[in-house]
Amino acid sequence: MVRINLALQGGGAHGAFTWGVLDVLLQDPDIEIAAISGTSAGALNGAALKAGLLEGGRDAARVNLDWLWGRMGALSGPAAMQWMGPWSAGAISKTLEYSLPFMMADMASRMMSPYSYGPFYSHPLKSIAEKFHYDKVCADDGPRLFVCATNVRTGKARVFTRDEISTEVILASACLPTLFQAVEIDDPKTGRRDAFWDGGYTGNPALWPLFDQALPDDIVIVNINPIERSETPTSPQQIQSRMNEISFNASLMSELRAISFAKRLIKAGAIAEGEMKDVYIHMISDDDLMNDLSVATKMVAVPSILARLKAAGQAAAEGFIAQHKAQLGQGNTIDLQRMYS
Repeated sequence: MVRINLALQGGGAHGAFTWGVLDVLLQDPDIEIAAISGTSAGALNGAALKAGLLEGGRDAARVNLDWLWGRMGALSGPAAMQWMGPWSAGAISKTLEYSLPFMMADMASRMMSPYSYGPFYSHPLKSIAEKFHYDKVCADDGPRLFVCATNVRTGKARVFTRDEISTEVILASACLPTLFQAVEIDDPKTGRRDAFWDGGYTGNPALWPLFDQALPDDIVIVNINPIERSETPTSPQQIQSRMNEISFNASLMSELRAISFAKRLIKAGAIAEGEMKDVYIHMISDDDLMNDLSVATKMVAVPSILARLKAAGQAAAEGFIAQHKAQLGQGNTIDLQRMYS
């Protein structure tokens, strides 16, 4: 049995890729999930995964994830999207990206505040997030769960865990400020009430909670925002999409750079043994598929795209297990310096 930590990125509906990855990992009896750090869609996946594990084990966790993404697809009206089913992922992405309704909605998000809706405002994910069984999500048993959100006042990351996690925390972690009103959360330690935005700005996902000495050394990052794109974006839609990807990968790149630096110091003997944890970094991703998609398919949960993302996640996880399972606990399976240089 090998124990791992999971670091689950946020990226809207593209989090269905993580759904597929988790589906495969849960079916491998040799892999135990010790901790989960999730942001935005990663937080939703993490909460569904942990609650399911505590309710009925691995099969229940898979059922819980199926329920989550079934609900996510229903938010966009699956019947209205059914005609897109036979299309390629890239074709659907471009159709949505350049469609008049999406462009109008995108323009409105830049010109109107989510506070303009007054009493008619409601967070679309609330009906899903409030259904999680928080007695299981917050339990001391099972994998340790960490959820990252960004404090609007300080601009700093806040990581919630155990009984700090709630419907509001999950919504805060997925709160894009141009679309949703900031989520306010009380801090019992300070007595202060702070507003929070999407955790992707400061920790997507946050890796540092996984450095706890009590947790295993292996961190498996499920990456859903393409790190590289071969072509320079030229259209307004492409430029906005790439800006979104870069900003939501920035915190991860910074943490990987710091980890690489720390590992060099440890190797050189500049840090006393045991003073700093020497973590092993792994990544499961499919940049080819994500390069075919865009911010449009992040925002609109098209059921056929969700199904393809799940299948891609399953294939990527199967490939990772086949190639790297034996290396878990032994060292990195990615070139850290190449990733950020």
